[in-house]
Amino acid sequence: MYPLSQPHPIGQANPITFRADAILPAAGAWDASPVEVPVIAFDKLTLYFSYDEDAGVAGAGAFDFYIEYSPYSIDQVGVENWFRMALYAAGVMAAGTDIQSNIQREYITYDSIGATAETFVYGPLDISKTVERMRIVARESGEVGNPGDLKIIGVANS
Repeated sequence: MYPLSQPHPIGQANPITFRADAILPAAGAWDASPVEVPVIAFDKLTLYFSYDEDAGVAGAGAFDFYIEYSPYSIDQVGVENWFRMALYAAGVMAAGTDIQSNIQREYITYDSIGATAETFVYGPLDISKTVERMRIVARESGEVGNPGDLKIIGVANS
């Protein structure tokens, strides 16, 4: 792991700011321009979230997020550039037959429990130097009329 606040050899500071502390978009809209972060030199990345619901009903705030990965260092013309995280559910094993499993794109919801800022850790994510860039897209999903503040940083190791 590289020391905090020191540049990584690829020029990426650690910790990495994926989302500066700011109010989520209004009306439950997803972030329009999530920060793209180069992560090719990293094996693992741990995310740190800080969410403070706005002045609505205490404990009614919530937010959704999903992580997108890109195998390209810059957007490529004519191909899909971003790929969302997915959830896999294995089917039930039965002798003498093929098994159907399910995979689906995923987003995660965090429901607040109080009126003060709440923090949590997600990860570590194993990206094994196979991802060029990543970004985290978020939206208010609790009190969409009073979106809360969300900050996301990541700490990586190589």
